[in-house]
Amino acid sequence: MERIAESSSATNLELFFDLVFVFALTQVTALMAESPTGTGLLRGALLLSVIWWSWIGYSWLSNLVKADEGPARTAMLAAMAAMFLLALAIPEAFDDLPGGLDGPLVLAFCYLLVRVVHVWLFWIAAEDDAGLRAQILRFVPSMIGGTALLAIASQLTGTAQTLLWAAAVLADYGGTFLIGTAGWRLNSARHFAERYGLIIMIALGESIVAIGVGVTHLAISWPIVLAAVLGLTIAAALWWSYFDTHVIICERALSDARGDERVSMGRTAFTYLHLPLMIGIVLLALGLKKVLGYVGGEHGHTLSDPLYGAPLWAMYGGVALFMFGYAAVSWRCIRSLKVQRVVLGVVLLALVPVVASLPAMASLGVLTALLVALIVYEWVKYRDLRDEIRHADHH
Repeated sequence: MERIAESSSATNLELFFDLVFVFALTQVTALMAESPTGTGLLRGALLLSVIWWSWIGYSWLSNLVKADEGPARTAMLAAMAAMFLLALAIPEAFDDLPGGLDGPLVLAFCYLLVRVVHVWLFWIAAEDDAGLRAQILRFVPSMIGGTALLAIASQLTGTAQTLLWAAAVLADYGGTFLIGTAGWRLNSARHFAERYGLIIMIALGESIVAIGVGVTHLAISWPIVLAAVLGLTIAAALWWSYFDTHVIICERALSDARGDERVSMGRTAFTYLHLPLMIGIVLLALGLKKVLGYVGGEHGHTLSDPLYGAPLWAMYGGVALFMFGYAAVSWRCIRSLKVQRVVLGVVLLALVPVVASLPAMASLGVLTALLVALIVYEWVKYRDLRDEIRHADHH
């Protein structure tokens, strides 16, 4: 199989592969919107963790061999089909609907299929790399553990089911963490950082979709227009905060790292610490969807009705989680503490009880104003440094 070079970039097939994840993220948002409670949000986060783990496996694999060449192309398409079926089963991830197949079991089986194809292709791609093959063998038990726990969870209900889902996620993430980084390969820093940037972009796109889907059945009105523009401004602020300089700095740090340190940075900063960014964006999407429904008069709501409870926590807490995740990624890559991001995250969480009594539109306005203020502050304070980062030649 053709190897990835340091200068490689993402292939069209990888972007096509990512489209299934757009659908999966939309399904998770819709599932949480149906049950906007603390348990509903927790289950949504667990689902996202499983979906994320499916995706990251292929981000490492396609950093080793070209995804659109030879057996890799067929395997990627097969994994894509399994992932699509997993996404179709998301509405029944925890509660089987009457008739048809066992929804939770279908999801667990599709997850197993995605993982088996991944490991099988990784094994073939390793060829004569003894270190990588040994690491793949150490990786298999956590895969078996995670998928087996999901299969058992599919036959349970309520708290026991949620706890087993948490155990499955812990088995996958914890098991992979415990086997260490020796043996894994990260061939191209550029390709790797680009893949994670693209999946963040896709998640932000999903938050924009949530704004639109939230009002498709409502008559367009000035409140909907205003709320939609505010929602889009929030998504744009998150895009700016990630793509303006952050992704460039992290890619350079990954590029400068060598051997095991590069693998370690890739694993911690991207594989693990990008998950809070993803969960944060999807929680935000849920909050935006609810706000649009409120201001559009859905279910008898009026403009003076406040957004409160789980949807408000999702909207403010989602952005806070994004800020904390971002600060953690920055610290791991360049040992720079983004104090203003951490402060904003803390402020957002502290504000939830305060804005819970405000009309939904006002709580959306406050969130937008705080994010715009952050972007303006950083733009003014770091103007020269920002210009240097964005336009410097890096060799």
